[in-house]
Amino acid sequence: MSTFSLNSGWLVAHLGEEDKAIPVSLPHDAMLSEPRTAESAGGTNTGWFQGRDYVYEKVFEAPAEWADRDVYLEFEGVYRNAEVWLNSEQIAFHAYGYTGFYVPLTGKVRLGEENLLRVIARNADQPNSRWYSGAGIYRPVWLHVLPKAHIGLDGLKIQTLDHVHPTVRVSLALSCPGNVQVAILDGDRELARTECSCNPGGAVDVPLPGAELWSPDHPKCYTCRAVFGEDVREESFGIRTVACDSRQGLCINGERVILRGACIHHDNGILGAVTLPEAEERKVRLLKQAGYNAIRCAHNPCSKALLDACDTLGMLVLDEYADMWYIHKTRYDYASHMPDNWKNDLRDLVGKDFNHPSVVMYSIGNEVSETAQKRSIELTGQMTEYLHQLDDRPVTCGINIFFNFLSSMGLGVYSDKKAEQEAAKAERRKSAPAKKKAVGSEFFNNLAGLLGADFMKFGATLHGSDVRTRDSFARLDVAGYNYGEKRYLRDLKKYPQRVILGSETFCADAARFWDMAKEYPALIGDFVWTGMDYLGEVGLGAMEYKSYAPDFDHGPGWIAAGVGVLDLTGAPTGQTAYTQVAFELSPIRIGVVPADHAFEPHSPSAWRMSNTHETWAWNGCEGKETRVEVYARGAKVALILNGRPMGEKRLDRDSRAAFRVAWQPGELTAVVYSSDGAELGRTSLSSAGEETCLAVEPEQAQVTAGGLCYIRLRYTDEKGSLKPLARGEIHVAVKGGELLALGSACPYNERGYLTDTTDTYYGQALAIVRADGTGTITVRADSPYGSAQASVPCREEGGR
Repeated sequence: MSTFSLNSGWLVAHLGEEDKAIPVSLPHDAMLSEPRTAESAGGTNTGWFQGRDYVYEKVFEAPAEWADRDVYLEFEGVYRNAEVWLNSEQIAFHAYGYTGFYVPLTGKVRLGEENLLRVIARNADQPNSRWYSGAGIYRPVWLHVLPKAHIGLDGLKIQTLDHVHPTVRVSLALSCPGNVQVAILDGDRELARTECSCNPGGAVDVPLPGAELWSPDHPKCYTCRAVFGEDVREESFGIRTVACDSRQGLCINGERVILRGACIHHDNGILGAVTLPEAEERKVRLLKQAGYNAIRCAHNPCSKALLDACDTLGMLVLDEYADMWYIHKTRYDYASHMPDNWKNDLRDLVGKDFNHPSVVMYSIGNEVSETAQKRSIELTGQMTEYLHQLDDRPVTCGINIFFNFLSSMGLGVYSDKKAEQEAAKAERRKSAPAKKKAVGSEFFNNLAGLLGADFMKFGATLHGSDVRTRDSFARLDVAGYNYGEKRYLRDLKKYPQRVILGSETFCADAARFWDMAKEYPALIGDFVWTGMDYLGEVGLGAMEYKSYAPDFDHGPGWIAAGVGVLDLTGAPTGQTAYTQVAFELSPIRIGVVPADHAFEPHSPSAWRMSNTHETWAWNGCEGKETRVEVYARGAKVALILNGRPMGEKRLDRDSRAAFRVAWQPGELTAVVYSSDGAELGRTSLSSAGEETCLAVEPEQAQVTAGGLCYIRLRYTDEKGSLKPLARGEIHVAVKGGELLALGSACPYNERGYLTDTTDTYYGQALAIVRADGTGTITVRADSPYGSAQASVPCREEGGR
């Protein structure tokens, strides 16, 4: 098979305005450049972006020698209701915006001539998402050319049969019977080779004595090469087995692994929804550095590039199917298509994931209140069984236990009648932000935000909550608890055969989860909401002061959720420090509330543990009191400022202690002690110097032509220490590349990310540049604190 990139040379325009088309390269997020207004029907869910329909066009030539070949297009992701047209003929329609699809061109493409490819992506029918979806062809497009006798697309599958005596089964979907040569490679070294005569659905078992196993700590990957006549196909894979039960927990290669997980949405922060390999790899790498060993793809199938990164870096994956089944959560979401499409969708999901050792579990849904109904209890079982026919990985579903109970009483349930009433009200008040009545998950999120984090967790303990979830849980391999932490101990005893996963949890509960999971194997893991901040669901987790968010109404100036353990630019927060202590990856850390506004009102949040930063550089706040949080594993902690004791406190059940301290320059030290007084660890934070300068800091030493370079823009002292209270707009100019995005992590951002100027947020911002391949990238930044620049060499492009 020959594969060609179709990611360059496109034109895009609003549907019906093709005369205004502009050139773009794919992947492309068309929604990110739309205006954000009070009239946006997506509202807070989608970050107030307007919804539009788009048309993409590309001309390509099909050589005459393709006459004896089969030709396919592959779209990894188009949001949404995609129509594919070739030379004025519609040849495909794909409704779901998060699954890839193949389009056969054999017999339709004009050989020896130019062909016009036209793709329509619809996103004007708003609202259709509960988060920022992006729009357009936001994942890559490929052209595959195969000989008539070939291995099917997604037709080479590698499954580990035995990890003790490493053996894999290579399954082949062939277009016709024939001989196949299969080789297992470690780089250029051949580990095994076999030849067999196969039927169209044949398989061959290949022993691999001495081969290394894949695990999160040792992510060893091999290559399987299959040759069928002229067709040569290669797939990366890892040797690993997955088993899961209530007695031993989740085991990889026979050893128990506790999932230290983080939920993530599909967007890449200030880049929007575009899926680029460097962006996906960076997201996984930063989450791994933060202490996580697993991610939950919330609430839709992830990209191929993300799975490649997880395989290479050793990150476990829970890949999720959908956010809704047959009951809408927004008026135009996928619920209209799901009942007819779920089998095809799950088959596509498995086809994408099967060979990736990082994928250890599937989720069939997120907070689908249908699971409280008899119809969907059966559907839960049908979907689980269907996945078992396709793959042997365990299956879960993220169920909000309390909300299932509430929805069974009619609270917060979506209906078209309600949606139409609210749309009419919004139309009558175009001059103000549309204060729509929330329904479905948005209703529950708002309720939790109003009543606090304990609201959902307490509600989950009610008897009615158990009644409305137990039957669906019984039809899953793993019971996914969204905010059900207070049920764990009770249900571990009541349902001894049940395997429990904290499929969505609060960061503040990480230490309690970890202590419980170590004791009870049936509690296999936890996925915090959320690992990295994301666009949409604006202000959900934000604790912003008036200096950064003049209004707390979550109106059109708001753009992001503000809820990440890592912020929108991937920078760690105080929650990152706490997480590493909770998971016993670090003995003690300190988080400090911004001293310039500590104890002042801020925007409310049920999801964020606190708004601390791991710094003492609050220069200019002499004498102002702030809250210092110490995170530690031990019995008690002592706090010391410039050698003077600030007091001692016992750590609470969540491994936290808080102090009220007046800021002064110098060094803040925390020490943790055991119950018998032995010192277990200490850590310190220091203030910054008086001078403030601008630093331009590339994250990479070099970049590939066409690849991404991430550049941090930071206000620092003369030694490079961040100064979080230094603030001022930064103008960026680029040579040797294209500035794709520029912005800060602030969830309130009226400007967006497609300009050459940005404000800073607690002293820093981020620029993302795509190398044009002409040579070195040079980024120059100008600010009130001076100018700076950095250069990154560009190397030859390699790989797919």
